[in-house]
Amino acid sequence: MPERKAAAKAPARPRGEHEVKGLAFRDEGEAEQEAPAPAVAARPARRITWQKLTVLPAVLAAVLLATWLWFEQADLDSISENALSNGQVGKALRQHVELTAISTFFVLIIAIPLGILLTRRAFRKGAPVAMALANMGQATPAIGLLALLVIWLGIGEKAALTGIIIYAVLPVLSNTIAGLRANDPTLLEAARGIGMSPLGVLGKVELPLAVPLILAGVRTALVLNVGTATLATFGGGGGLGVLITTGITNQRMPVLMLGSILTVVLALLVDWLASLAELVLSPRGLEVRS
Repeated sequence: MPERKAAAKAPARPRGEHEVKGLAFRDEGEAEQEAPAPAVAARPARRITWQKLTVLPAVLAAVLLATWLWFEQADLDSISENALSNGQVGKALRQHVELTAISTFFVLIIAIPLGILLTRRAFRKGAPVAMALANMGQATPAIGLLALLVIWLGIGEKAALTGIIIYAVLPVLSNTIAGLRANDPTLLEAARGIGMSPLGVLGKVELPLAVPLILAGVRTALVLNVGTATLATFGGGGGLGVLITTGITNQRMPVLMLGSILTVVLALLVDWLASLAELVLSPRGLEVRS
């Protein structure tokens, strides 16, 4: 009787489980049936979606088309026609793109190596001085800086390019220094611990980790260069600023609108291209996945 009561009080076992001499055993097929299915690996999200590739270019194309249609039916006087004829618009746009591209190239070859140098132990004390000079360059009004450079270097593209470069160094330099300083010291110590040289640590660990911040600074510098290049006309550097100043001085709204619209479209296009490059060049290992 006591054995029967103890058996009656024993808790019910899960399905497929049996007791043999006080030990629990499960049928071979039952365990496989109740085991949870293995999780399916999630597909990595695409870096560049079709919306990213199409929405902004479509909007910019629509703006340019609307501008062209407006100019087709606009009644332009002789001054406006002279300002826009003989390929003047194409020439100004080409000069503006050249100013932006050349100035950005020199900003990169100056600011990124300088930022790397100022994060090395032997040159860290010079970082505050370099940052102060870069801040002074951007804090100075662009038109005043350009006027001083024209007095020093004379009228032409040289003065305009120098002013644009000085104005755009700060974001790339500050982001390069910030990105390299933000690296986890334990990762750098581990890299040195496995025998990597200082250049190897810099090229394979430090710079890849700092790439997102550096690219963000380059993107900011690009947009700054597009806007600042409109002032190159005051130093004889050409660009879309020629159309803007012609429209203002002669009070011709069509010329002013065309120069302004082309500048805005170019800035947005450059920012879009820079955002794509930022997505493509950032290391995949740094992506945050939900």
